[in-house]
Amino acid sequence: MDCHSMFARALDARVFEVLPAPTPLDEVRQLSERVGRRVLLKREDLTPVFSFKLRGAYNRIAHLDDQQKARGVIAASAGNHAQGVAYSAWRLGIGARVVMPRATPEIKVAAVRRLGATVTLVGDDYSEAETTCARIVAESGMTLVHAYDDPEVIAGQATIALEIMRQTVSPLGSIFVPVGGGGLAAGIAAVIKAVTPRIKVYGVEPDDSDAMTRSIRAGRRIALDRVGSFADGVAVRRVGDATFALCREYLDECITVSVQEICASIKDVFDDTRAVLEPAGALAVAGLTRLARSGGVPTGIAIAIASGANVDFVRLGSIAEACVPKQERAAALPTGG
Repeated sequence: MDCHSMFARALDARVFEVLPAPTPLDEVRQLSERVGRRVLLKREDLTPVFSFKLRGAYNRIAHLDDQQKARGVIAASAGNHAQGVAYSAWRLGIGARVVMPRATPEIKVAAVRRLGATVTLVGDDYSEAETTCARIVAESGMTLVHAYDDPEVIAGQATIALEIMRQTVSPLGSIFVPVGGGGLAAGIAAVIKAVTPRIKVYGVEPDDSDAMTRSIRAGRRIALDRVGSFADGVAVRRVGDATFALCREYLDECITVSVQEICASIKDVFDDTRAVLEPAGALAVAGLTRLARSGGVPTGIAIAIASGANVDFVRLGSIAEACVPKQERAAALPTGG
């Protein structure tokens, strides 16, 4: 699959049935001043499931034939894809089951159950959930909706690139995209390179879940022994086969960022928009900020994908604390007397 075939698939995607209007492209003024570029935030956190994952899930399920729909759909997910599958199945009147890691934030689990899907919690990360999901597929005959390694899922995510090109007037220089299994980055990079190859597309990963970075460097898919859990939405030990091929070919660079940088980016987005992104949702901003420190952000508008906002309320305190240097926290403590 090359960039032109992915572009054609994206044009045929049925995402408009569930997202009739593009998600907003909002300017973040304070961040723009700091990085020296006009920065726009693609607000995928404003979809009905507060994540871009609705696009790929709906497009895949909408393309199923009647027999496949009758058997019901199943997915393994760390949370956001699960909500996309559950919402899509609900809209289309199809039964759904989702296998999720036990560590999945409760806000994501509860949202899936509210949409009527059956939830199975198993294992400590996405890879273990995926193994269980494969066994259930073999036993039940349900139709698998893969979280990222499926052409229709990738094409659904790629509609973000189509929207960006229609929404921007001034010259676009760069797009920063979070990377987990690679579906979002693969779709966006392929479509952008099919239309305007000069635009730079950067994938961004946590430095403790950097399977795509290592795989591209090695020239083959690398399986990580373990992944960090802070940015649970991208905690994937091994990227997809199709997504790896597209990302290796069309991503200009992969950037890795620390937990502290992710937390700082959640604060940056909040300061500009009052939106609270989940850790994976702020990865693109963290990657943009890191590249800006070295003066490497290309001339032109820079776009960061705000990919999701499904964060448990109880985590916000620890995220906020991580944004403040230890010496400042110590200075703020009350003294006796």
